Amino acid sequence: MNLAVYDMSGKQVGSYEIDPAELAPTVNKQLLHDAVVMYQANQRQGTFRTKSRGEVAGSTKKLYRQKGTGNARAGSRRSGTRRGGGRIFAKRPRDFGWRMPKKALRAATRMALAARLADDEVKLVNGLDLAAPKTAAVAKLLKALGIAEKTVLVSPEKHNEMLWKSARNIEGVSVAPVADLNAWTILQPRALLMTTAAIDAFRATVAKVVAAKAAGLSVARGVGRRTAASKSAAARAAARAAAIESKPVVSKPAASKLAVDRKSAKRAKPAAKKEK
Repeated sequence: MNLAVYDMSGKQVGSYEIDPAELAPTVNKQLLHDAVVMYQANQRQGTFRTKSRGEVAGSTKKLYRQKGTGNARAGSRRSGTRRGGGRIFAKRPRDFGWRMPKKALRAATRMALAARLADDEVKLVNGLDLAAPKTAAVAKLLKALGIAEKTVLVSPEKHNEMLWKSARNIEGVSVAPVADLNAWTILQPRALLMTTAAIDAFRATVAKVVAAKAAGLSVARGVGRRTAASKSAAARAAARAAAIESKPVVSKPAASKLAVDRKSAKRAKPAAKKEK
């Protein structure tokens, strides 16, 4: 597919060819859902707290006698069944965060961008270089591209302080370089605005992952390396084989010979006592 490339004034200056299947041949919706839920769960503070019946103020004296009043049985006014009492199973601060495997998160990021490209929700510009912070320049660009009233993620190749300062005062606009992209940041806004250099960097990272996978390597932080598990297993097998080859072979005496030696030793002991 061909995407139009615009300049800072909003005029089309070229086109960019890309196939979404290059980033992800298939889009796993369940994987995207799990990744988004994980990122949202990690943003929860979990600082809530309520009081149990042992923490609320009030007397623990029985409200009235057990029988004879016609009322239901009642004990402490702190009971969770009474108004103003403590909460049953009171809430406590907790951490809702959890983590998915790194490979799954990287795959979800690629699938998310491939899905946005397939839905034609990505706008490309040839550059976002600003000499000084200028909110009006970014607002004018968004208006020219028709995404001014939407939530927008602006993604340059690297961190751009001038761009960040120019866009931070626009409601619904966030800035994140390619290295900070994930499934949640890509899927959450209504539109994406990327530079051609940024999408080139993303494609280069994907190509490195594909090449490493084809060569039987695992990728960690963008650098290919052999899996430690397979390497250590091969080393242990080689050491075990070398130990077996170098071990001397000791021949054991026959069982019948050992029995004869034991009998002769027993016969010799009484003779030694008689000599004394």
